Amino acid sequence: MRGLYNFVVKPKGSRYNNTKKIGDKELILNSEIYNHQYVNREAIVISVPKLIETEIQVGDTVVIHHNVFRRWHDQHGEERNSRSYFKEDEYFVALDQIFLYKKNNEWFSLPDYCFVKPLKSNSIYEEKEIPLIGIVKYTNKKIPVNKEDLIGFTPNSEYEFIIDNERLYRVLSKFITIKYEYQGEKEEYNPSWL
Repeated sequence: MRGLYNFVVKPKGSRYNNTKKIGDKELILNSEIYNHQYVNREAIVISVPKLIETEIQVGDTVVIHHNVFRRWHDQHGEERNSRSYFKEDEYFVALDQIFLYKKNNEWFSLPDYCFVKPLKSNSIYEEKEIPLIGIVKYTNKKIPVNKEDLIGFTPNSEYEFIIDNERLYRVLSKFITIKYEYQGEKEEYNPSWL
């Protein structure tokens, strides 16, 4: 099955990432279906669209929008699948719902997106994280920033993802406001709860 404009994907693992293995036991972290933080965002590509040219191929891992696998309750309290649902463990995904893809064990960002590592604040008077500044982890060919560049971005333009057990912000390229001269003196902020 190939869509004209949509990818067909299946969850990498299950629909939700709401458990954690501690020793030989499994701890359930959350039992709510509507909490986006526990929805799985990694998928395996089953088929690529016929009418869209893309570097993403069958078998690649992709990072997608949290609403693809999420379930919800309608106005009658009935549990429903997202509109992306096709059939058991298969979902349609538009290109604008894919943010990152993994090929040959390396992540690549799609045009218009980059992923940024937050920085730790050294001040006892500020938050633990320096707001609106980060180090580029994954970038794309369309924007003039490279990996390891120190950048600034606009307020409320960042969206949190966990990629390979590392907390990153997805930032749209148009919301990058400045590229700083990075000297390597800043420390990444990756809380231990990850």
